[in-house]
Amino acid sequence: MATTSEVSSISPGANHSPAAGSSPLPRDASLAAAYERYLRLSDLARLWNSRDFPQWRSESVLKPAIQALEITFRLISVELSDPRPYANHREWSRRLESLAALEIEIIGNFCEEDGGGGAPVVDLRSSAGVLARDRSSQEVWQLPGGAGAVVSRSSEESLLPRLAAWEKSKDIAGKIQFQIESRMQGSPFTLGLGEPNLAGKPILEYDLVVRPSDLHSLKKTPFENLNNHENQKLFNIHQILESWLASAKELTRRLVDRIDSSDWAAAAGDCWLLERIWKLLAEITDLHLLMDPDDLLRLRGQLALRASTGSEAFCFRSAALREVTAASGKELKRRVPWVLGAEADPSGGPRLQEATMRLFHSRRRGDGGNPGRIQLLQAFQAVEAAVKRFYFGYRQVLTAAMGSLEATACRPLAVSPESCDSLSQMFLEPAYFPSLDAAKTFLGELWQNENRRSSGGRSDGRCGTR
Repeated sequence: MATTSEVSSISPGANHSPAAGSSPLPRDASLAAAYERYLRLSDLARLWNSRDFPQWRSESVLKPAIQALEITFRLISVELSDPRPYANHREWSRRLESLAALEIEIIGNFCEEDGGGGAPVVDLRSSAGVLARDRSSQEVWQLPGGAGAVVSRSSEESLLPRLAAWEKSKDIAGKIQFQIESRMQGSPFTLGLGEPNLAGKPILEYDLVVRPSDLHSLKKTPFENLNNHENQKLFNIHQILESWLASAKELTRRLVDRIDSSDWAAAAGDCWLLERIWKLLAEITDLHLLMDPDDLLRLRGQLALRASTGSEAFCFRSAALREVTAASGKELKRRVPWVLGAEADPSGGPRLQEATMRLFHSRRRGDGGNPGRIQLLQAFQAVEAAVKRFYFGYRQVLTAAMGSLEATACRPLAVSPESCDSLSQMFLEPAYFPSLDAAKTFLGELWQNENRRSSGGRSDGRCGTR
């Protein structure tokens, strides 16, 4: 994914799609097609990609993210309906509550970045607190001290209000509703899922945007007859994963556009959001650890998921994961010269490294667009770290859930058998941004030498001084 030097032009690249050959391994089309059929991705993609609100700037990014949250509510329902006495219900509830909170936080950050421009909302202020009951239910929240009341509106199609009314799930649903209230305080609107909305903010037309009825019509796998409770959990976990990857794919496109238009601060904000999505993807894949080992391994046989020598790891069957991985590495790397305003040296000289050191070390790094450039370059490396952590963690999850042979069997046929497996290649790659790495190394040495000169070479007892 990374090479030894960045591109040799400061032009921002006209092609925003991942470059050919940027996938970690040659893709097995038959395995990928089977993966997509199992998850009903073509039907799911139609919901992600529908553009029903042309004035809403962030619809393409936010819609699949909120749909992932709705599928999380479905997974909560599936888990709480699991009759197996040996299932780890307590830890499942904790993990799913935590996952929903992380999803809500990122959705709230998206809404803050977007500013709510063009989003389909109902404004309580303009309606004087009176809402039509079409496709919604109303709730009145009494403010403390008798100061008045706030009318809120809840989706009729979402599963969360229903979970809040079910004795078995009302605790976790109530916590999620208050997470929406607290983690979306900076957002210009709220979701309308039964949260208090004490600020009286506009409420998203949730049922029109997310289309929960259409989304939950895709809840059945093509293999419903397997008589294995882990089948529904695996299916929902990967639908959540793919929905967030769809959001990340749109986010990377917006990020590249903002870089190319030199909107450094906005691009840095998007890049940090991308880093958080990679961390969220790791949390989603960690759910495999809670599956019953016997039922999961039986399901692997039923679905023919077992890897063999020369095949790709299961995660690489996802086209979206490959695209987002490439966009988080090579596509960002290609734009380092543009961000620095310097051309790479064709002979491999340290031109970009020197430009990076000048930017980081300049007395004027707080002037003009320099803070945004520095934040963006920092975010590039944060994304790199998150990508490598994801693949390292995924390999450990695969080993823990299915055994070490499953992880080590995935060796590419194009290289020698002594080479590492495909997952290890992802996190053992050289630095994506060698000029940034080298600049920080030399900048550290510069300050070390400066400190030695100022102290006359004497140690003052601090860690690492000589």
